[in-house]
Amino acid sequence: MPYLLNLPSWIFLMVFFVIPLASVLALSVATGNPEIGYQYTGHVHEFVTAISTYQTQLIRSFWYGIASTVITLAISYPVAYWIAFYGGRNKSTYLFLMLLPFFVSFIIRTLAWEFILADQGLVLGHLKAWGMLPQSFHILSTSWAVIWGLTYNSLPYYVLPLYVAIERIDRRVVRAANDLYADTRHTFLRVILPLSAPGIFAGFLLVFVTNVGDYVNQQVLGGTGTYMIGSVIQDSFFTNQDYPMASALSSVLMLLLLVAIYLYARTFGTDTIQEYSA
Repeated sequence: MPYLLNLPSWIFLMVFFVIPLASVLALSVATGNPEIGYQYTGHVHEFVTAISTYQTQLIRSFWYGIASTVITLAISYPVAYWIAFYGGRNKSTYLFLMLLPFFVSFIIRTLAWEFILADQGLVLGHLKAWGMLPQSFHILSTSWAVIWGLTYNSLPYYVLPLYVAIERIDRRVVRAANDLYADTRHTFLRVILPLSAPGIFAGFLLVFVTNVGDYVNQQVLGGTGTYMIGSVIQDSFFTNQDYPMASALSSVLMLLLLVAIYLYARTFGTDTIQEYSA
């Protein structure tokens, strides 16, 4: 009976995950083009070409992903901590207000940032008019514009897991630490932070993985010097119609993400933090 109950979920994963993933992997070792068709020759030269040709975009994507994830964590943790400990009966209201802007389309929110960060936009235009910034100063088409766009769009994906993890902390444990003469800093580092580690790890998975493969923020807020691997994959699929290269890049990106997640889990995973706190 348990296997029968799980059968629909297994069918769903098979149809919408395993089969498409196998198709992408198979296409990455194929040769040909859309006109004459493809032959699955098993050659791996596309992987070598993909890494050697687009290694700069790969490194840049991971750099943007790491930077935006760290900044998102630095912003999200105080927000989630305050809502969980001091939100009172208005916790649901605060979470709703934080999520309200994200009911708007992802593209529209990113375009709004383009308007805000424009050279003569709402922020820079007034600062330049007041003489606080030089007229040549600009943010758009730079790496930081892309990173801040990634940070803004991924904010709820880190706040919500952190809030759930912090909300589940037994307040009696915190009071026990205070009764044992632990100050605020040690209570946070030795009690609250280790117990909220599952939220930190879950938020990392949601934010880092999506930000590394993102291409919308780069295309709207970035320039030619901020090209990310997601943009390369999109152009390979839809513009150049080089499906083997696009599939090889997607496979390489997925493999690198799995390695990065594994290293993160071994280095900063929940077990390590909890062992440190003990």
